[in-house]
Amino acid sequence: MDKISIAGLVIGLVAIVGGQVLEGGHVGSLVQPTALLIVFGGTMGAVLLQSPFHIFKRGIQMARWIWIPPLIEQKRLIDQIGNWSQVSRREGLLALENFVTQVKDPFTKKGLQMLVDGADPDRLRELLEVEIATFEDEMKQSAKIWEAAGGYSPTIGILGAVMGLIHVMENLTDPSKLGAGIAVAFVATIYGVGLANLIYLPIAGKLKYYIGRMVMAREMLVDGLVGIAVGDNPRIIETRLKGYLV
Repeated sequence: MDKISIAGLVIGLVAIVGGQVLEGGHVGSLVQPTALLIVFGGTMGAVLLQSPFHIFKRGIQMARWIWIPPLIEQKRLIDQIGNWSQVSRREGLLALENFVTQVKDPFTKKGLQMLVDGADPDRLRELLEVEIATFEDEMKQSAKIWEAAGGYSPTIGILGAVMGLIHVMENLTDPSKLGAGIAVAFVATIYGVGLANLIYLPIAGKLKYYIGRMVMAREMLVDGLVGIAVGDNPRIIETRLKGYLV
């Protein structure tokens, strides 16, 4: 569980609601289902319109990383590669075939199998880097749905505000209906800006961070496999890979 994400969200909400209370306002005045429907529904519709469904679906699924980050074990990977390099140095590349069936990650398994099959080091790097580039592009496209939501949300909030003011203008002769229209107008703007800057854009930023870490782990793997393929000393490989640690 990523406690800092929870803390950030709680602090942001408490600061806004607390400021409202300190100014003498009521928390209930910030609760406007109509405004929320306009902003959330409009933003969702715009994001769906711009994104293929599989990209949208993956982006929504990736949001769980905010609470449960993906497992990126760089140190364990270094130890694993170091072990492979020692085995290959003693017994040859074919001895690594026993490790292929033990690997669960498809990318790692593919790279290790290519190494066992005797692929040329440059060709090995080239093929795996193409996969890394494709993986990075797909993941970033999915993360961008949250960036898109952060861009659309304030504008939809303004649209909700205008709709509220139109409702006010239509009922100038009936003072009892003016309050509701004005409330929707201002609260819609709050929802639009608040969701963008407290939810959508922070989620996009954190997802990009994790994607960067995942890409780095794959690049580290490729570097290690190429080092084994060219016959580098296991200590040199391990030292070089430790440079990826952050």
